[in-house]
Amino acid sequence: MAILKIARMGHPALRAPAAPVGDPTAPEIRALVADMRETLCDAEGVGLAAPQIHVPLRIVIFEVPAERSDEVAVPPTVLINPEIEALTDETALDWEACLSVPGMIGVVPRLTHIRYRGVGLDGGTIEREARGFHARVVQHECDHLDGILYPSRIEDMGLFGFADEIRRAADDEDEDDDYEDEGDDEAAA
Repeated sequence: MAILKIARMGHPALRAPAAPVGDPTAPEIRALVADMRETLCDAEGVGLAAPQIHVPLRIVIFEVPAERSDEVAVPPTVLINPEIEALTDETALDWEACLSVPGMIGVVPRLTHIRYRGVGLDGGTIEREARGFHARVVQHECDHLDGILYPSRIEDMGLFGFADEIRRAADDEDEDDDYEDEGDDEAAA
């Protein structure tokens, strides 16, 4: 196993559609997925697509930790040749980040309820419904397979920037709100 270099926004590997995997059970696919897992663990992310490590194949890995899930945690999952089906037209806005766009975050609309299917390393079919953060992660990772990075989905570029600046601004707003709340209490007393 190896920790692989993650392609960053602007690299051609992230702009081209990925090719389908012919044999999901092939030893070289198993070895690639092992490297992807080690790379994802090292990067402390929740998902990774093969094009992000310069491999133009339709493979994604992801997991949804319990603290990030509205429903139940989703264990580490390998999805080969995935397909997504919308189960609603409803979208929700939320912050996203990406290992290929380091240090940046943005608000992205995503479908709130999907069904996805693909193949696992054993050649068996994986099919699940997903909502909330789970659905968001799957859509984000599958976008990589079509050469799409999340910044291209942002509708309000005022909600895209460096993560530390956005967090600092949010903290400042919280402090201002606390100060205003304290002032209101004093005025009412």
